[in-house]
Amino acid sequence: MYSMKYPPVNFSGKRFLALLVCALGFQNLMAQNKVPLNDLSFFQDPSSNWKLATNVQADLLQDEILNVKDGTGILVNLPGKKGAKDLFTKANYGDVDIELDYLMAKGSNSGIYLQGRYEIQLLDSWGVVNPKSGDNGGIYERWDDSKPDGQQGYDGHAPRQNASRAPGLWQHMKISFQAPRFDAGGQKISNAKIIYVWLNGVLIQDNVELAGPTRGAIDSKENVTGPLRIQGDHGAVAFKNINITSFDKSHPVLSNLKYQVYKGGSLTETEYKKLKPEAEGSSTILSSNQGKLTNDFLIRYTGNIKVTEAGEYEFKLSVPGGKGSLHINGADAVPQADNRGTGKIQLQPGDHNFELFYSKTADWAKPSLGLTVAGPGIREYLLSDANVSSNDPIDPILINAPSNTILRSFSDLPGGIRVTHGVNVGSAEQVHYTYDLDKGMIVEVWRGGFLDATPMWHERGDGSSRPAGSVLYLGKPVPAIEKLANAQAAWAPDTAGTGYKPKGYILNTNDQPAFRYIIYGSVVNDASTIMDKGQGIHREITLQNPIDGLFAHLVTGDSVEDLGNGLYTVDNKSYYIRIDDAGGVKPIIRDAGGKQELIIPIQKKLTYSIIF
Repeated sequence: MYSMKYPPVNFSGKRFLALLVCALGFQNLMAQNKVPLNDLSFFQDPSSNWKLATNVQADLLQDEILNVKDGTGILVNLPGKKGAKDLFTKANYGDVDIELDYLMAKGSNSGIYLQGRYEIQLLDSWGVVNPKSGDNGGIYERWDDSKPDGQQGYDGHAPRQNASRAPGLWQHMKISFQAPRFDAGGQKISNAKIIYVWLNGVLIQDNVELAGPTRGAIDSKENVTGPLRIQGDHGAVAFKNINITSFDKSHPVLSNLKYQVYKGGSLTETEYKKLKPEAEGSSTILSSNQGKLTNDFLIRYTGNIKVTEAGEYEFKLSVPGGKGSLHINGADAVPQADNRGTGKIQLQPGDHNFELFYSKTADWAKPSLGLTVAGPGIREYLLSDANVSSNDPIDPILINAPSNTILRSFSDLPGGIRVTHGVNVGSAEQVHYTYDLDKGMIVEVWRGGFLDATPMWHERGDGSSRPAGSVLYLGKPVPAIEKLANAQAAWAPDTAGTGYKPKGYILNTNDQPAFRYIIYGSVVNDASTIMDKGQGIHREITLQNPIDGLFAHLVTGDSVEDLGNGLYTVDNKSYYIRIDDAGGVKPIIRDAGGKQELIIPIQKKLTYSIIF
């Protein structure tokens, strides 16, 4: 949310050269600059509400509570009642990428202001179904006090979906920002732009122009640079792993371009020398639009590329329907590859000779040639014309869940694991899960959009679908119930020897499934429902007849932490497991193959919640 408290800031008059957004859609892979959090020296005069910690924990029941363990590595804002101020970086930024993790207290409110002027909202939006511009990941409104009440706010941009997590869980955000552009006389010639915002693995803002500063900006005068500002006077929030990549260097420039077009797309990079070109000449830009051939051709470009900064440069080449390569000073910058290629090369400042080949043999693809470059202080830049093919212009096939919805499909999990008997269960609260009928286990949960069925239904398909929201995995699929000799015995990877027989599922009056199976001779009823306000999934497992020595497997993760009172966090505060009723028995955290498992003895009934 907006804030009106800020210190004076001095801006440099340096102007940045115009950078184009890469039409190929690849992400820049250059090194990021991590903000040191062993002290607060990176920031201007931090007020007392800002401190460093080694661990933080929120309260799921009380607003604005963050319990802090003193140390380093985590930046924490504890605003209190008076004197809380925003935090500003000492450095100013123009074009910049920011990547960070943050954790909200319950009911908390904060924001990240690019250049101190354009706010990306941070808010406890846990469970919100239809997010607005003031919700987590939204671009906050601009403001006009001269307008009537209720109309002052305008030009805000809501996130595409709510990918937010619960209070006390770490959330991951990536922001790419392009500063406004000005001519030599200081007149603005293009607006600032949010190229993208990703939240917890989901694209929530895409190519949004900002006509002016949002509410609470440090001033109304736009500039080419400004500080990164974190709101500090509204709510308790913590940050870690802050990476800032500034793009303030001139992009490489091509010159002396010459081309030859040869008939024969299967020609090697030496055979063309024996032939007369079908077309040749000079050009002002790399383009596939040279000559009249649309297929079975070879285009060769030569020229110079000028760089101003020493360092590693990454090139990406798009040559649909054929092969392509790029050589600089006789060395491979992009080795020959089909359709798309990428490569890196070390370059010193100055002019360098280059040679580029595009040989096209597939008549189904339209000719198009795309070349991008990224380097030290240089955001990925398109060196060719904009006639760039995606190679696969498929409209996604999305399945929404306006009511409780069930779809069976294959589901692919990390580590190359394919669940072949998965049941995807969606809800109007935008909280969903996949159930593995072979194991009796929930293997993934997610918030936001329901399913992307493109892999399953496009052309012949492969039978799989994937979550269309922010997904969390509960570990490698294993049988949900196992008989163990003791609490440290190894958990079997499959149901062999258990007498496991799946019995499908039945729907309740709200079309929510209860899965049934037989294991060790006992009938199991496994019913999950969506928690109030979409806070997670409540699961109830009931055994028809108790059997001694049975344990239920709740989760496997890199880490499992006991927070007390039956509450656990998994994978460094990625989600919660809460034991609601276990008949008085306590879960067991144990090591397993470099991971940690949370298991619990089960007799007649077990109820617990997955909160995220």
